[in-house]
Amino acid sequence: MMNQNQSRYFITATLMDEALLQLLEKKDFAFISVKEICQRAGVNRSTFYLHYQSINDLLEETIELLNERFVSAFPKDLISAAKGRILTSPDFLRPYLKFVKENKRAYRLIHEKPELFSADKAFKKMYSDIFDPTLEAFNVDEREKEYVFQFYTQGSLAVIKKWVEKECDDDIDFVVDLIARHTHAGQNDGKQTERILSKT
Repeated sequence: MMNQNQSRYFITATLMDEALLQLLEKKDFAFISVKEICQRAGVNRSTFYLHYQSINDLLEETIELLNERFVSAFPKDLISAAKGRILTSPDFLRPYLKFVKENKRAYRLIHEKPELFSADKAFKKMYSDIFDPTLEAFNVDEREKEYVFQFYTQGSLAVIKKWVEKECDDDIDFVVDLIARHTHAGQNDGKQTERILSKT
């Protein structure tokens, strides 16, 4: 449990994380100053340097915070069950879309500035940790794995990006059903997809 000082420290750090995300919507990272971050977060420069040595340190913390939020969006038993499961099934899509809706600003930025948020690195980790073992479980040919990965992920991401552009106006269950049905993982919770993948 956090004590009062830890809690205050965490709240201040979160304010600066959010300030950085807001500023990144308006300008490139290279042109953001400590002064701007402090003004937007409502803290002074000495407070900033109490937490970080540079804006790069703040960026690293912001990325780490987003990663923690993402992982915590999924029930622990769902994360441990990820390998060998279809990631476009409703079980996975529902918490993922809830996370996206609650972090629309960050989601937009990650896709607009992937190099800044090390998105490629995170994507490769997801592939090696989760998707590759899933394809392995369904006996997908080694040469086809990357293509199948792109088919499932890029199609889903395009739908989610369009949903975010529309300010997530359509409800989550509508988008979950849309993606699941069009990747053959809908009403039968992935069974049809499993049969298709197992035949490749």
